[in-house]
Amino acid sequence: MPEVMLYPARYDTCRLAVDKAFEIFPLPVKGKKVLIKPNVLRASEAEEHVVTNPAVLLAVVEKVEVMQPASIVVGDNPGIFSYGANEEAFKKTGLMQAAKGYYQNIGNDSVKVDFNPDFMPVVSVSQAVLDADLIISLPKFKTHGLTVITGAIKNSYGFLPGAQKATLHRIAGNAERFHELLVDVFQIRVPDLFIVDAIVGMEGNGPASPDLRAIGLILAADNAVALDAVIATMMGCAPEKLRFLQKAKEKGLGDYDLRTIELIGEMKHIPDFKLPPLSGAANLDNEHIQTAIHSRAILRPHPDPDLCTGCGICVAQCPVSALSMVDHLPQVDAGTCIACFCCQEICPEKAITLQ
Repeated sequence: MPEVMLYPARYDTCRLAVDKAFEIFPLPVKGKKVLIKPNVLRASEAEEHVVTNPAVLLAVVEKVEVMQPASIVVGDNPGIFSYGANEEAFKKTGLMQAAKGYYQNIGNDSVKVDFNPDFMPVVSVSQAVLDADLIISLPKFKTHGLTVITGAIKNSYGFLPGAQKATLHRIAGNAERFHELLVDVFQIRVPDLFIVDAIVGMEGNGPASPDLRAIGLILAADNAVALDAVIATMMGCAPEKLRFLQKAKEKGLGDYDLRTIELIGEMKHIPDFKLPPLSGAANLDNEHIQTAIHSRAILRPHPDPDLCTGCGICVAQCPVSALSMVDHLPQVDAGTCIACFCCQEICPEKAITLQ
């Protein structure tokens, strides 16, 4: 029977909850390569609570450090409005400092893997995800206009670098298919432990809503379906209504029936919690959001000839070899480019623009 921990916490005491999570869900960390993946939606202030709080990340990093891993990587591929600004997003949120030097731009190195051809035959996944012996996922307790909740399964969408995330949004076409797509991404590499920042949660039309709720908990589990079922129930959403949980159960990834889940701690329903529409209409019918997704999906890098020195760093660092030097200027193969915009981030002359 899967277990879900619910442990009272504040940001200044959350290390106690993290210690408890590792006690209940022990990981063989010693000598292993560990990837710690927070939820980094976009560059924002920590007080906005659109990302995993730095205090939670710091507590997990310090816990893993003392367990003598072979290596630690802290990284994520931010959402649509922070493509090409991975480092900026980590710095502004305070997550860079909390990473204690283990931060890595995991969008700079990716590999193509087979995917569900109903959406795309292959997708690019950050190499760090596939190289890790252990993955610790740190979701934020939030709502989402398209998936209703952002939790353990949704946090793995950040394994995909760049604007292919926007492309997949567009290809899915409707909320039900996007829910199913999320499970396919999650299955590429299922994390080993989930620790949720539910000290301050988000309600309303997330994942960047101004409506915050003090919840005062750290949640943890080693089964994402069980954990998301508890999150949904706390929010007042019946987990069986969420298509991504239905699909995950169909694939044998877990069960959302609370009768099959052992709760370690007290689960309380949050009164009058504001949920987005279950249909996903908040996003699918919003012309401005759809225009933004489309505009990010079609952006490609272009060099400024007045700034570019022809150093070739962008060509060497492109994770999918979409750039080549032509007449001392980098040129992009639009069909190969995954729009991760690593070239823009890494350019020492800031000579790459997006068009």
